Amino acid sequence: MKALLLGSIGTLSDTSELQRRAFNEAFRKHDLPWEWDRDTYRGMLTQAGGKDRIQRQADADGVEVDAEAVHQTKSDLFQSYLDDGKATSRPGIVDLITKARAAEIPVGLVTTTSPGNVAAILRAVGLTSGDFDLVLSRSDVSAPKPAPDCYHLASAMLAVAPEDCVAVEDNPDGAKAALAAGCTCLAWPNENTAGQDFGSAEMVDDPLERVLPDTVAAE
Repeated sequence: MKALLLGSIGTLSDTSELQRRAFNEAFRKHDLPWEWDRDTYRGMLTQAGGKDRIQRQADADGVEVDAEAVHQTKSDLFQSYLDDGKATSRPGIVDLITKARAAEIPVGLVTTTSPGNVAAILRAVGLTSGDFDLVLSRSDVSAPKPAPDCYHLASAMLAVAPEDCVAVEDNPDGAKAALAAGCTCLAWPNENTAGQDFGSAEMVDDPLERVLPDTVAAE
């Protein structure tokens, strides 16, 4: 491994339930009669893209909805939850970032969420962009995951071939993107993507133990 790529904000903090809460509150603010329960939302997470989820719901119900506006409200709410201290880092992830960089392995955050969400999650878990060698967001690529564009861009910017990169993803579309780019992909599901199909990605309970086993053994 010559580079470690963390593939979503969900690898830093398990925010899936916060996001579901933000969707439902946004629906109420826009007078939409939707309430996504956990099982419904879990089924939606097989495909990335919050705005697309809103549009698919509208299409299924045959209603006209400004999906962009609803999704912006959802994002604003989600970021406010993060700033209110409602999220914590996933166990071991800060240690993984610190130890990888100490071993001179570049670390990238390779997401296709909004720059605002990226900034909010970093604040929530006590990190900054300076803790990474590379931070990508939706503003950096035209095609979101499962397209591999963000991983191709990260590989090029770090000057590390995709096959020498290890990606950690918490959702199926992210895993598809990493694998399509030629990266090794470790699947680290969140509470709402556990049990979903991550294709040929390797399932892990502890990315640190898999990526840097020598540092774990030394502790």
